[in-house]
Amino acid sequence: MAPADGAGHDGCVFRSSPVSFSAAGWRTGLPVLLMAGALLPAMVEVAADARPPRQGSPVAAATALAADGPPVRVLLRQDDNLEITAASGALRLSDGRGRPILQVPAWRRLRLSLRPTALVAVVEGAQGAEPPRVLPLAPLWLEPLTQGTRPPEAMVALREQRYRGRLYLRPEGDRLQAINVIGVESYLPSVVGSEMPATWPQAALMAQAVAARTYALGQRRPSAPFDLKATVASQVYRGVSAETPSTREAVARTRGQVLTYGDALINAVFHSSSGGATENSGELWSRQLPYLVSVPDFDDRSPVRQWEQRYEPDQLRRAFPETGGVRGSEVLVKSSTGRIRRARIIGPAGALELSGPELRQRLGLRSTMASFQFLNGAPSPGLSPAGPAAPAPIKGAVDQATLEAAPPPAASSPFGAPILLVSGRGFGHGVGMSQWGAYGLALRGKGHRQILSHYYPGARLTPWPPR
Repeated sequence: MAPADGAGHDGCVFRSSPVSFSAAGWRTGLPVLLMAGALLPAMVEVAADARPPRQGSPVAAATALAADGPPVRVLLRQDDNLEITAASGALRLSDGRGRPILQVPAWRRLRLSLRPTALVAVVEGAQGAEPPRVLPLAPLWLEPLTQGTRPPEAMVALREQRYRGRLYLRPEGDRLQAINVIGVESYLPSVVGSEMPATWPQAALMAQAVAARTYALGQRRPSAPFDLKATVASQVYRGVSAETPSTREAVARTRGQVLTYGDALINAVFHSSSGGATENSGELWSRQLPYLVSVPDFDDRSPVRQWEQRYEPDQLRRAFPETGGVRGSEVLVKSSTGRIRRARIIGPAGALELSGPELRQRLGLRSTMASFQFLNGAPSPGLSPAGPAAPAPIKGAVDQATLEAAPPPAASSPFGAPILLVSGRGFGHGVGMSQWGAYGLALRGKGHRQILSHYYPGARLTPWPPR
């Protein structure tokens, strides 16, 4: 496990008021790649219309905020109807300035519906629903009632997932956004447990905690309605259920530690597995950052270090309707590590040029370090084999990283169109820290400082905010 080179402590434990939160028909978007963005100091304030109402004594509130770290705002869900249940303690619904509107008794449910010009709030219970309240179309806060002088720790749940912190409800178009406002140190144990198996060595978990903290603080935007999403569009955040003693320990031992280059937070992107070598940021994105350069990976134990994916003709027609399917392909530009930067797809109805990320999205590829083979002919021009055959799946690996072995290929489809077999390496964009590589280095006895210095060369591990 990791050497005792982390800093921090567990902090105070507060009694919670769990809240059950559910909604139907939320429309999720496609995941996007983690892109380099402008970096801001961590100690910015929450946007003016998202500042929480004051609770308890000012001294207690300030102490709780300092213990929890700077706040981040995470978009959990958006829908035109939201249902929130007070699972163990009463809740208070307030307007954007903190003025109370109504209370939700313990074990009661609050239903919020978005209308064209108003919000409708209904409190439901065992004896039926109370009369609906018509509210202005404006932001709201939902949080536990204050008990004594100590601010309570709110818990809200998205379906079955509970979250710490407060819930900020914000109308946006035809949707009502549910935004979790939470201190970064309370946010991180869930992110670490959502992004890595909690059974991995402490050194790997601590490296993930530092990278996630750095990324989250660097994404704070005071002028935007929220800073992060709870999905791979930012970093995965599954709430309290993803926390474990080991993830809380990893966050506590690295408390306040971030990665900087010069005087700024770095863009601490990470991915599952690189397939042997990480990528230069400038070969995937528009800017080459000095600490995001290609380095050898140690992801030998990754079940997705090598993989195959098979595509039938009807799948290819759906993926490339412009060309009527795929009869051939050509790589136009590769990166120095062998990832596809630009390719041409050739089909019965014409040809189409795509970037590597666009090709990956169309086919649902694990990465762009890939080669194509058409099973009724020779390998496609310009595409070299990605390596030896894929190994058997590793039992106990992360669900999303399970390797699926392709069935024995046929010579061609029943309709004569070619079947595409893609052989590749790695999972993700390949830039920054490889999570399976961090695991491999931890097994070799490396601490989290050594792991981070390997994957972010030139970056410094420093306390935040700077002293």
